[in-house]
Amino acid sequence: MVNDVLVIAGMHRSGTSLITHWLHDCGLQVGERLVGVGTGNVEGHFEDEDFFHLHQQILIDKGVHPDGLQPPEAMTPSAREQAQMRSLIAARNSSFPQWGWKEPRTCLFLETYSALLPQAKYLVLLRDHQEVVHSLLKRDFALLDQRYQAKSWPYRMAWKYFYRSMRLARHRRKHRERYLQAWLVYNRMILRMLDQLPQHRYLVVSYKSMQSQCAEVFNFLSSRWSFQLQYKKFASVYRSELISRKVDMAPIGVDPALLAEARQVGASLQGYLQRSQRRLAAMSAASVDDRVCA
Repeated sequence: MVNDVLVIAGMHRSGTSLITHWLHDCGLQVGERLVGVGTGNVEGHFEDEDFFHLHQQILIDKGVHPDGLQPPEAMTPSAREQAQMRSLIAARNSSFPQWGWKEPRTCLFLETYSALLPQAKYLVLLRDHQEVVHSLLKRDFALLDQRYQAKSWPYRMAWKYFYRSMRLARHRRKHRERYLQAWLVYNRMILRMLDQLPQHRYLVVSYKSMQSQCAEVFNFLSSRWSFQLQYKKFASVYRSELISRKVDMAPIGVDPALLAEARQVGASLQGYLQRSQRRLAAMSAASVDDRVCA
């Protein structure tokens, strides 16, 4: 028997936790032990701990920070690491006829997973590079905010009225370009995978459209990909106040060449998004025609 496997792929802060939360509520097995809540993910990460720890260990073994936000351009797991990936997949396949996982660092190993899971389906989440960078900066600075809020009253007041704005500006200068480079690496790898996959094995969506398209995406997963799920409204997990908004990066000194490349990669990904949108629209029109004929 061939298992139905869904790989939920997307850069950090691209809405993968949100959509995996929704699919979990719809009945998709996304892990027996999930990474808990944290700053920036107060509803939970919905990441399978086994994939999470395996990916972090691979990065550590290669001398890369385990957060995955300073990735090299190319990274191939060793034979031993691939055996661990294969073993983890086999364990899931033996336990669940249908399952999936979300873990952003998966993007760094998509080539390997494509070979290990030749029948898997890929749900790809896209988010604008400026929104992702802003969301990462906001999340990381919130951790610093929390540390100062835990200090005594004089420190809190000094932080709030004197130091916070200066540290925020320094934080943005220090990390914005690094996060943009990470966005580029993750999304280049996604693009490379999409270039190689047959169309019937991927669906590309924008997290911003999920509220309006949740029914269409659900029907696609159920009808085209045969996942056995129970429909839940996306609104049951969506909280608009938790979504970071787009911030224009151009005036704040980011390398123009990086911005140009990000726009180019984003435009290429938009092509795949548009193709997926047409497939969803055609499927929706067909279901309407069926209801009319019935």
